[in-house]
Amino acid sequence: MSLRIVRLANFVAPSSGGLRTALRELGTGYLAAGHEPVLVIPGERPSDRDTPQGRVITLPGPLLPGTGGYRVLTDRRRVARLLESLAPDRLEVSDRTTLRWTGVWARRARVPAVMVSHETADGVLRTWGLSEAMARRTADALNVRTAHSYARVVCTTEFAEREFVRIGARNVVRAPLGVDLVDRHPSLYDPALRARHARADQVLLVLCSRLSVEKRPGTALDALEALLRRGERAVLVVAGDGPLRARLEQRARERRLPVTFLGHVADRGLLGSLQASADVCLAPGPAETFGLAALEAMACGTPVVASALSALPEIVGSAGATAADSGDSFADAVRLLLGRAEDERRQAARARAECFGWDAAVTGFLAAHDAVAVPRPRLQEGVA
Repeated sequence: MSLRIVRLANFVAPSSGGLRTALRELGTGYLAAGHEPVLVIPGERPSDRDTPQGRVITLPGPLLPGTGGYRVLTDRRRVARLLESLAPDRLEVSDRTTLRWTGVWARRARVPAVMVSHETADGVLRTWGLSEAMARRTADALNVRTAHSYARVVCTTEFAEREFVRIGARNVVRAPLGVDLVDRHPSLYDPALRARHARADQVLLVLCSRLSVEKRPGTALDALEALLRRGERAVLVVAGDGPLRARLEQRARERRLPVTFLGHVADRGLLGSLQASADVCLAPGPAETFGLAALEAMACGTPVVASALSALPEIVGSAGATAADSGDSFADAVRLLLGRAEDERRQAARARAECFGWDAAVTGFLAAHDAVAVPRPRLQEGVA
């Protein structure tokens, strides 16, 4: 049976990366499986269009100050009216805070609903400055309400699942995200692009991340500085934008660090070439529950140094390295990776990424909806 799967998401900016990618790939997969995906997101003005990922509806939402372009769906009545008119068979929500009320709406409307946990609550709260104990208590209270509001909670890794297991939630299912193994490939290596950013004797580090507090982009600059102190010839290229960009640029100037800030790179081919041409990708965010940008770099054959506090150790495995939340620790991990033969570390990164295709992700998410691929009728021979 074909299902109309309505998906709601907040905090989707034009320059956002991982969430936008996940929404696009899952929607495309749902459509290919014979279902009817409808994505509802906030934007500057209303729109309703058919796309390769299904129908995408934009409702006006205000900008959140200091977030670098994030908007939210704040008009509950308008969203509720839209949901009623769409009459979903399933509801999928990618926001555990401002949209949690939709779980109650779904229960009243008798629509099975899932919430997708894209980050750990306690991890985000810690990055905002709360103590570990306070972050844990606050996260537990939030997660109890979330688990109660939805039929199921989807976690992309065992790491993300832990905070719900901790509170005894029994409606948690695990479904991984994925990576495009065709558009992200070691063949994207571009000698000219590499030469533009680094000399032959320099190590090219890349950070592909939103520049916001929970992503800890400053750790990448700390790592670069630590490597330079140790005599390593290294440069850093930052692909991403966000509220911390001006502060990071100022810091790089003041400390004379060789950092290039590209801002948001909308050209996915160019971004892939940058990822493939780097020596090491840095992923310092401690609250990551999957890390799509890091996995894309690995698909391009570039190993990753990830925060030991995130889910990425579970993703990168022995093909990458992990580090504590400090520049010195990240520098140690970079040197560890560079100590391996280049062919060996690049082949290992690609092989690990091949464990995470989008087909498996779509299958896992559809299973969370109790949905399966819908067989499509074949055209009879001779029928146009």
